[in-house]
Amino acid sequence: MPRMLDVGDDVRAEIGDEEADRLLAGDSAPGSYDCTSCRTPGDCEQERTSTVLFIGDETAVLAFAHAGCLPSQVVKVTEEQLQGAVRSISADQPHQEAAPAAPAPAPPKAVPEQAVLGVTSGLILLAGELHPALVVEPTAPIARPGTAGAGDDFLPLLIEQGFMPVTELSAAPAVLHGWSVLLAMGQLHAVLQPGTDGGRPVAWWQAHQPLQVTEGWRTAANKHQQVLMFAAPVGSIGRQPREDLLRDALDKAAANGQLVAAALPLAGT
Repeated sequence: MPRMLDVGDDVRAEIGDEEADRLLAGDSAPGSYDCTSCRTPGDCEQERTSTVLFIGDETAVLAFAHAGCLPSQVVKVTEEQLQGAVRSISADQPHQEAAPAAPAPAPPKAVPEQAVLGVTSGLILLAGELHPALVVEPTAPIARPGTAGAGDDFLPLLIEQGFMPVTELSAAPAVLHGWSVLLAMGQLHAVLQPGTDGGRPVAWWQAHQPLQVTEGWRTAANKHQQVLMFAAPVGSIGRQPREDLLRDALDKAAANGQLVAAALPLAGT
């Protein structure tokens, strides 16, 4: 049976026509694999499969994913992230899940250097259904680029990008096209925003190290093919160790007019 493998043009450009043809012929692709997104088994000979090339500073790793989870694409990561992923792929031990509300601070883009974006993952119940969510809160006020004022423009800047104010958490926010969440190798890597002049999406937030998410969160993300992102100004949410406390903090921020949100598609979907 021919392999149902997709090698995208950008992947082919990186690995070369000869290696791409070998993959498609079945000479160098495994029959079975663990999906680099949802971490469940797949089979190149029985289901549509994408080739995903992770490129670090010095190393490149070719991985495979269910076509329904990720399209064939090139993903640029730091060398440290890539080496960590290689170790996790090579380890013969069960995948360890982190607590659902583990914060992962990372440097933001185009904001003052002293500010750090804290990103927390959790499941949010809306209209009787669980949705995967990311909650973003900076550690300091975010000034508008090019200004020296002491104000906090974090929410206005996001509203200008298409995020909408939320006054209560009763329904999922609208989809914000052009933005996306990159979930790969079973971990959260980045929040992407549209590139300039219609170019390739760029990282609005990128994890120092890939953020572990629970199996339930990953399952919900693959089910909905999107992630809800909530953002609040510094001091609105805080570090909440449990999802129920995180929800309470979100409800309070919404009631106080300090919350914006959007539904972001999974990268490439």
